[in-house]
Amino acid sequence: MKYHDIKEIYKSIFKSYSKPSLETHIKKIIELDKFLPYSSTYFCITNTQELKFEYISKNFNACLGFDAEDLKAKGMKYFWSLIHPEDIEVWLAALNHLMEFTLSEISENDRASSNYTWNYRLKNAQGNYVNIIQNTTPLAFDASMKPIIGLAHYTVLSDNIKMPVTATAKLLNKQNEYETIYYNNFSQKLLQSGISNRERDVIRLLVLNYSSKEISNLLNISSHTVDTHRRNILKKLKISSTGELIGMLKLNKTLI
Repeated sequence: MKYHDIKEIYKSIFKSYSKPSLETHIKKIIELDKFLPYSSTYFCITNTQELKFEYISKNFNACLGFDAEDLKAKGMKYFWSLIHPEDIEVWLAALNHLMEFTLSEISENDRASSNYTWNYRLKNAQGNYVNIIQNTTPLAFDASMKPIIGLAHYTVLSDNIKMPVTATAKLLNKQNEYETIYYNNFSQKLLQSGISNRERDVIRLLVLNYSSKEISNLLNISSHTVDTHRRNILKKLKISSTGELIGMLKLNKTLI
């Protein structure tokens, strides 16, 4: 997926028209960072509107080997270039699902108490892909209470661990404890959805960017039958578009 496409999808997920002040948040985070020990976790303040990092903690270099100022100068475009190519589209799909869930299921009053987690693989300075678990807490919202500024914690795990791509949303309950209100395992979705062998054939060709007409010729079935399979696949997986389907499946080639 090209940078322009990633940027457009990412910005559409976090579309906003206001730019809240970050000065207070950043000042407190910088003060805190001075006292934190070195570990396998670093954190950033992310700005989804300007596609940049407002602050990157000192552990970034220890965790991934890169210079924090370099990342801050290059912004999210550079960060996206480090994500494993097979994870890009499914990561965007996870963000989109989380945002849709937030806007439809979490009240405006509760959004400040929300917390989100997802994962992907990222290339470190040594050229190796490591697992990243990103946990983000909203710091600021736009005029429609859409989270656009976040405090993101990144935990770096070995690349030897095979992790399914999941997305989670949590909310502080009355006991002031985070309670899971949304969970989606993108890696297991196909296995649990009763996809037939013929539907898998269609999916394999969709991932290779074949049109319905081309698929009908390759499988020796009508274009109408191909379209029927496509509608059934989306219905079984409870997703809205072929683009989302392809993004979800490119990570999980063994399932298709």
